[in-house]
Amino acid sequence: MRTLPLLTAILLISQAAYAADPTEPVNAVMKVTEDNWNTADSDWKSIFDADPLSRLFSKKFQSAYAEAAKHPAYETENNAPGDPFGYDVVTSSQDGCPLKEVKTVPGTPKNGVTDVTVTFKQWACIDDPEVKDSVTEVHFDVIDEGGKPVIDDIHRVVENERDSLVEEMQSIAKGE
Repeated sequence: MRTLPLLTAILLISQAAYAADPTEPVNAVMKVTEDNWNTADSDWKSIFDADPLSRLFSKKFQSAYAEAAKHPAYETENNAPGDPFGYDVVTSSQDGCPLKEVKTVPGTPKNGVTDVTVTFKQWACIDDPEVKDSVTEVHFDVIDEGGKPVIDDIHRVVENERDSLVEEMQSIAKGE
């Protein structure tokens, strides 16, 4: 009789141990972002290319991106739907330095969403100490979709205000 409760407890613990890590898709996006800021423009990779978009982002996010991509921020060479942004959405900039002191901290899941906070210094190559030491904060909403963690929204924080990349894509899709 004691075997069944013990077996059940072991199974529950093992399932929790193998639960998907909500930082996985965020770390993948940050790896691409860090590599981009460490490389020449010609080597720039988009976190919204077909593979990372389908692997790392939720269906809702993918749908919003597909609609926004119909309104590219600039002309593409092959007339394919282009990127709807004229900037890096993680750093919220067109310019910057190699990212320094990147830290990823998962929050506690709430209502099926884990808020994963990433902080980094994106202006470490600037001489002005105030700018050089400034810390950028970005939040990723991570949900479970089909048994794996995916990014459902990205929020950049400026002056303690959080925006929503999904809302921005919806506005772009409306032509706003």
